[in-house]
Amino acid sequence: MRVLLTGATGYVGSRVAARLAAAGHVVLALVRPGGESRVPAGCRVVTGDILDAGALKRALSGCDALVHMAALVKTWVRDAREFDRVNIEGVASVLRCAEECGTGRIVYTSTIVALGPTDGGIRDETVDRSDFRFHTDYERSKWVADRLVRERAASGSPVTTLYPGVVYGAGASTQGNLLRATLESYLKGRLRVRLGRGDLRICYAFIDDVAEGHLLALEKGAPGRGYILGGENATQDRLFSILHELTGLRGPRRSMPYLAAEIAGRALRAASWLTGIAPAFPDGVVSTFRHEWAYSSDRACREIDYRITPFHEGLRRTLAGMGHDAPGPAGGPPGVERGAS
Repeated sequence: MRVLLTGATGYVGSRVAARLAAAGHVVLALVRPGGESRVPAGCRVVTGDILDAGALKRALSGCDALVHMAALVKTWVRDAREFDRVNIEGVASVLRCAEECGTGRIVYTSTIVALGPTDGGIRDETVDRSDFRFHTDYERSKWVADRLVRERAASGSPVTTLYPGVVYGAGASTQGNLLRATLESYLKGRLRVRLGRGDLRICYAFIDDVAEGHLLALEKGAPGRGYILGGENATQDRLFSILHELTGLRGPRRSMPYLAAEIAGRALRAASWLTGIAPAFPDGVVSTFRHEWAYSSDRACREIDYRITPFHEGLRRTLAGMGHDAPGPAGGPPGVERGAS
């Protein structure tokens, strides 16, 4: 297929672009001027912006499919309207142009955050969110975009939606690579305090699985369907237990109460208005981690043959990619799970 992909210079988008190209698809990477050098090898560069309808239509000409991954993935920006411009208006613009161009397949990358917290249970992509107390503007904007996409799908748009979990794996240290900073601090012995009790679950997704999941959705996904691309629903206790086993290094012994962290995050956010420098951990991010985000990938495993790398093996590969030579699991090569909870 000839595929136009947006967001090809991002942490996840670059891996997806490379995977699609490796599978034999002709990948056109839409990037803004100045980003050409960051496009993965094997992809063709197309200069443009997702809000420029003319550039989008020219790029979509002759394309069989569109994979829309471009998004503002940050914990804070001075002007919150930027989230709306990129994550909501951008989605509306891309869908409108693709539909007008008659693009036969559309894959849109959302996030489990759009579906909401799952405190006390495990949910899937059929969930109808009922808690609208959004913790960050990123979460809010991605939920609005998800509603927009669902409405277009109900009207006949050939769009398939993907909901990756918290993506981890080797790669650049960006806000889309949320776990990287934690792992770096852990390896340097600087992670001495953890947040909260450590018993809340988060759906972690290994980046190689997520990239493969995009390829599978493009080739096998049903229009109008949503698929969670997740992995193990792991607690902080589980994360640090695996890291201790892989590295021999001791994890954090103390915990910071959520309330104290939120107060500190509020102060950091206030300071950011004066400095323009993003806070290390704004209060909205802290409040996000007060909840569980536990999701099932069973539909993706069943319908598009999605596979999950066990959390232990994914972390081992991640540490190896960061230059830490962690031993593999005993008993032979790692297996691959169809689902995890």
